Amino acid sequence: MAATAGVEHHVEALDLAGLTKMYDFTGKSVAITGGAGILGSEIAGALAGCGAQVAILDVNPDAGKAAVDRMGERGKQVTVFQCDVLNRDSILKTAEDVAARFGKLDCLVNGAGGNKPTCTTSPDLKFFDLPADALRWVFELNILGTILPSQAFGKIMAAQGYGAILNISSMNAFRPLTRIPAYSAAKAAVSNFTQWLAVHMAQEYSPKIRVNAVAPGFFLTNQNRFLLTDKETGGLTARGKSIIAHTPMARFGEPQDLFGSVLWLLSPASDFVTGIVVPVDGGFSAYSGV
Repeated sequence: MAATAGVEHHVEALDLAGLTKMYDFTGKSVAITGGAGILGSEIAGALAGCGAQVAILDVNPDAGKAAVDRMGERGKQVTVFQCDVLNRDSILKTAEDVAARFGKLDCLVNGAGGNKPTCTTSPDLKFFDLPADALRWVFELNILGTILPSQAFGKIMAAQGYGAILNISSMNAFRPLTRIPAYSAAKAAVSNFTQWLAVHMAQEYSPKIRVNAVAPGFFLTNQNRFLLTDKETGGLTARGKSIIAHTPMARFGEPQDLFGSVLWLLSPASDFVTGIVVPVDGGFSAYSGV
């Protein structure tokens, strides 16, 4: 009876205002790698809109500044830092600069990643001929580009005793797609690393450091736009049509479709959640094709 009474009391105490406040990021600081990209910049804008101070980390600072300009008033809460996620010295220096700028770090979003045409099979480029340097680049950008920032910024969180890391995996991690073997394998590694790091940070440093990931389905980005849509007509390619046919919601994702999962996993609303990968895919992973 005592335990039941305690639960009832807790439910009564957690009113709507308390739930809403969980998603208020005022006073919190967030670093986002790959923050100048389509998804990264939209996530940055959403977090700034919820009150966060945001650091956009990107190898191309001009692209970061352009992203800030698009945010309007929200851009006043966003600072751009040049950072190469494959260069350890660059990451360590940026982590120091972000910590000095904000005085702490509440959240890290590992958004840097991608594929490249020379690592994509086609009638003109067989799997057997994929160049080693292209394979290496895709692996390193996606997995090392997640691990190295997690080391630099995770060390800050370990010293603080709290923080949230959010990795960007992919539906390719669950069901590898045709033509992009290195990207699929690298994103599977990101999901695996997410689970590993969640356990490591909680056991070795603090249970208040959480590590999770989101796995976007098919979102139109600069990297895949012309794989999925025809550059001349704007219509769907054969690959684009196949994807839509296997997505029960019958559309590509929009950046704002990620906001709910991202805000939840970075907020106190998910305080007892670590080591998970959340699909945001319009039902693609649930559909068997029949």
